[in-house]
Amino acid sequence: MKSIYIQHLYRRIGFGILPTELNKLSKKSKKEVVNNLFKSSKTITPLEVDTSEIKDIFSGSMMMNSKLDPETRRKIQKISRKKQIELNVAWIDRLTNSPEVLREKMTLFWANHFVCEDNSITYIQQFNNTLRKHALGNFKDFVNAVSKEAAMTKYLNTKQNRKQKPNENFARELMELFTLGVGHYSEEDIKESAKAFTGYSHNLQGEFVFRKRQHDESDKTFFGKTGNFSGEDIIDIILEQKQCATYICGKLYRYFVNDDIHEKHVNAMANVFYKDYNIENLMRFVLTSDWFYDEKNRGTKIKSPIEFLVGIKTLVPTKFKNPKQLLYLQKLLGQTLLDPPNVAGWKGGRNWIDSNTIVLRLKLPSLLLNNAYISKVKQGQDDALMTTKKEAFKKSYGKFYKTEVNWKYFNNQFKNVEMNEFQNHLLACEINESAKVYLQSLEKVSKREHCIQLMSLPEYQMC
Repeated sequence: MKSIYIQHLYRRIGFGILPTELNKLSKKSKKEVVNNLFKSSKTITPLEVDTSEIKDIFSGSMMMNSKLDPETRRKIQKISRKKQIELNVAWIDRLTNSPEVLREKMTLFWANHFVCEDNSITYIQQFNNTLRKHALGNFKDFVNAVSKEAAMTKYLNTKQNRKQKPNENFARELMELFTLGVGHYSEEDIKESAKAFTGYSHNLQGEFVFRKRQHDESDKTFFGKTGNFSGEDIIDIILEQKQCATYICGKLYRYFVNDDIHEKHVNAMANVFYKDYNIENLMRFVLTSDWFYDEKNRGTKIKSPIEFLVGIKTLVPTKFKNPKQLLYLQKLLGQTLLDPPNVAGWKGGRNWIDSNTIVLRLKLPSLLLNNAYISKVKQGQDDALMTTKKEAFKKSYGKFYKTEVNWKYFNNQFKNVEMNEFQNHLLACEINESAKVYLQSLEKVSKREHCIQLMSLPEYQMC
C-alpha cells in the first residue's frame, strides 16, 4: 500500500503514524493494513480511574435507605471533580498510546454523537466505557445500551419520565440527534415514544432499573404502528427506517472522510449499514473503498483540538506536570473531553478555528515542546521573524505550561528520515508559497527544530 494512503488512513482513524510503523505497513496490501486495524481493535480495554473511595461510601451502612445525606453528597461531588480530571487525562493518554487505535477513535466519534455529561465519575466513566464497548458493534444494541445508561437517563431526564407525567426530552433527542435527524418524525411520534420509555431509571450505583409501576402500559401509535410498545420496540421501529442508516452514515462520512457530503458515497454506505446495522462492516467498507483515499479527501479536514493535541503527543511524547493545565488548554482550544457544550455536541469543521484559537494553535508546538522558543531566522532576514519568548505567551494564555518532553523517542522514530522528508511525514497537504518562504528563512539546526517549525504552520492544522 502506498505510504501516502497509509498516512491518510492513520490520520483519520487515529492521530498520525510514525516513520518506523509506516515503513512496516508500506510493504502490505490495503486489505492487510485495514484487516490489521480491525484485528487490533477487537479487544475492548475499559478506561478506568480508581473510584474505590466512592464505592466504599455506596456500600456503607448509610445506603440502607438508598439516600445520601448532604454532607456525604458533597464529599462524593468533591471526589468526582478530582477523578474527572484524572479520567480526562487518562483518555488523552489512551488516545495517544492505544494499540486499539480504531476503537478509540470510534469512541471519540460516538462521544460527540451520543452526547452526555454528568457530575458523577461513576456514571460518566461507565458511559464512556459503554461507548467503547459498542463502538464497532451492532448499532441497535448500542442505542439500547445508551438509552439505559445512568448518565443518559439523568442528562435527558428519562428518570423523570413517568406515565402520570411523561418527559419528552430523551424521545426527542433519540430521533433528532441519535438516529434520524431533524424533520424525519412528527411531534406526535415524540409524544407517543416518550410513553414507551416511561419507567427507565437507575440506582445509586448506576445500574439500570425498570420501574414497572411508572411505565405506561397503554397502546402507542408510532410511525403508523400501534401497540403496547416498550423502549426497545421504539428503537426497533426507528431502525426500520432507512433514514436512520443514511443519517448515521452521513455523520460518519463527515467525520472520517470529508465535511462536504458526497451523496453517492453516503448512499452506498447506507446500503451496507441498513442490512444489519453492523458498525464494523460499515467502517470496513469505508476504509477499503477507493474513494476514501481520493486526493480531494486528503488533507481537507481541520483537526479537532483533541486531534491536534494528541497528534503532537503522538509525534513527541509530552507529559503535563500539572494535569489541570491540560484541561485548561482543551478549554482554550474549544474542546474539553467529558464536557460537551450542549446535547448537540461540538459542531466541528470550520467552527474549530477562530482568531484566538488559530493563534494559540500556531504557537502551541513551541510552547509545549521548546520552552516557547521559535527558531531564529537566517542572518539578514526580516527581524519580525525573530525569537518569540515565553513572556508573550504568559500574557495571552495565563500560566506557562510545564511539560516533560521525550525527544529521545522522537529521534529514534525519525533517525532514518532526512530533514527534507519531514514535510511528507508531518503535513497532510501542500504548503503555500508564503509558508515556503518562511520555512526557508529559518535556521534548520536539527530535526527537532524543523519538527517544531512544521508544526507551527497553518498546514499542520489539517488532516
